[in-house]
Amino acid sequence: MGLLSDPYRRRALSRLLLRLNTPLCIISFLVGLGWFLGLAFHPFTLRIYMSENAMGSTMVEEHFVHGERALSYAREFAGHKKKAGGMPVAWLEKTMWNLGLEVYKQSFSRTLPFPDEMRERYMVKGTNVYGILRAPRAASTESLVLSVPCSEGQQNNQAVGLMLALASHFRGQIYWAKDIVFLVNEHDLIGMEAWLEAYHDVNVTEVHSSGMLGRAGAIQAAISLELSSDVVTSFDVAVEGLNGQLPNLDLVNLFYSFCQKNGLLCTIQGKLQRSDWDSLPAFVHSLQTMLLMVLKQGSGRPQGDHGLFLRYHIEAITLRGINSFRQYKFDMGMVGTTLEGMFRKLNNLLERLHQSYFFYLLPSLSRFVSIGLYMPAFGFLILILVLKALDLWMKLSRYNVDPDDRLCDGDQGPSPVALEEPKPSLLTLVPPLLICHATGLALYFVPILGQQVATQHFPVSESEAVVLTVIAIYVAGLALPHNTHRVLTGSGSDCGWMTLKLVSLLYLAMQLGCIALINFSLGFLLAVTMVPVAALVQPTGPKYLYAVLLVLVTPAATLLFCIFLYQELIEYPISLLEGWQRFLQAIAEGLLDHHLYGSIVFPFIAIFVYPCWLLLWNVLFWK
Repeated sequence: MGLLSDPYRRRALSRLLLRLNTPLCIISFLVGLGWFLGLAFHPFTLRIYMSENAMGSTMVEEHFVHGERALSYAREFAGHKKKAGGMPVAWLEKTMWNLGLEVYKQSFSRTLPFPDEMRERYMVKGTNVYGILRAPRAASTESLVLSVPCSEGQQNNQAVGLMLALASHFRGQIYWAKDIVFLVNEHDLIGMEAWLEAYHDVNVTEVHSSGMLGRAGAIQAAISLELSSDVVTSFDVAVEGLNGQLPNLDLVNLFYSFCQKNGLLCTIQGKLQRSDWDSLPAFVHSLQTMLLMVLKQGSGRPQGDHGLFLRYHIEAITLRGINSFRQYKFDMGMVGTTLEGMFRKLNNLLERLHQSYFFYLLPSLSRFVSIGLYMPAFGFLILILVLKALDLWMKLSRYNVDPDDRLCDGDQGPSPVALEEPKPSLLTLVPPLLICHATGLALYFVPILGQQVATQHFPVSESEAVVLTVIAIYVAGLALPHNTHRVLTGSGSDCGWMTLKLVSLLYLAMQLGCIALINFSLGFLLAVTMVPVAALVQPTGPKYLYAVLLVLVTPAATLLFCIFLYQELIEYPISLLEGWQRFLQAIAEGLLDHHLYGSIVFPFIAIFVYPCWLLLWNVLFWK
């Protein structure tokens, strides 16, 4: 306290911070980036362990031997689906009823905000069919869900067959303490969202559906199954949910434990774990796996039907059967045995999964990085904004110091020009703040509201009109009049742009800090690109270089870079033209995800991040 209360010592401390500000920022960025890359190193990660006592052991005896019956159901389902031209609702109802389940169906419809050209749909109508196996040993207060999406063509037929075979097997057991819901949903995520909203009697996405006639207990956990072949070589688990939410780590550990018990190969992000953990190729492999998870989580898009359960505090994962060219194959019996074991352990739960981690990164299925390990990497990046804001605040404070006080301790007196500079008021910040946020609001509202006008005046479809309007408004923000501050007295001084940059840096730090608590990957991707340039940009110096750097770290450029990085990580590189097409597709899907499922990524970028970037653009062209 004495250091801060003594004016001479405080002045010496401020000089030290001003002199070392740039080196400290560089060191902070390098440490933050190096910390993140080091998270994939095996000794820095933690070995998985089961935190929930009720699931602490895989010592249950599985009895599922109905693999051939599952294939028979799959062939029947495929035939009836082809005959009906869609999901065979009547056949599913009859089959589930014959298995002894309580069978219900739910009709739903949803009009998309604009046509989804990728899936060729606009008016979506469908039916969900589900059967409930009542627990013989308890009241219907808790339940588990096994869901299978009914996909087009020959996709997922085997998953439906295996689900029906499991329902037949589970029906003959007496140890169930929770209801089990067997759900076949149509139109992937839209059907799942309709079912979840009706089950919980809410309507948050404006989907229209018939009432829910039958309910089980409160859903404790859910598993979504995707299987399209009679045999599998491995199982891939998807954990990323809506807005980057993740299931409780114990559910992932449960899947991994039973795969290990039954000798079933399991992967995450499509990558099999390496055994030579202390080698450089193993480190690179783990880093690629972790980066894939960061990119998927940062997108905010559910990576499977399980992603929508997480919003309702239901722990869920998606399991995908992979049939590759590996030598060892596993039949339906082995897959069914693994699922039976998982449901038997979930049946033992006394309370919701809560003891393990909800915030983590997975470089492999046997190792994880907890929030306490990866947050410092983000903290070092945010420290750059704090240091630069402190530097600006100290420089601005000199304008408010009396000239006689400045001469103390050997300070040089201010130049006559500096003394005659009028002090800018806070009104200086009003025009750029209003213009930038008005542009952000236009970016959020205009594309959807103006699609009809665009299609009437331009030869484009509604989907193309929405995407091109987003790009047009985004680019137009660069051309807005950024010198409106000059109408105010004193705003053209250095103090004016320093004040605006100080506000912009603190605003950016607040945004990234808030989003990192919800979706760490999104916050980190934005921080590692925007923070260095945000700290560097100013209206003096190589202005054109700063302009190029600022354009390269805009959120749109970050999205384009992430698309190419993702394709490289999955070892499927694409050309520039294909990358541009995927970029346009990603914009359309971001809008649809927001309006259909409530994803916050697009509104966060449009209303907060983009206006903040425009404020930095204002700083660069301050006159």
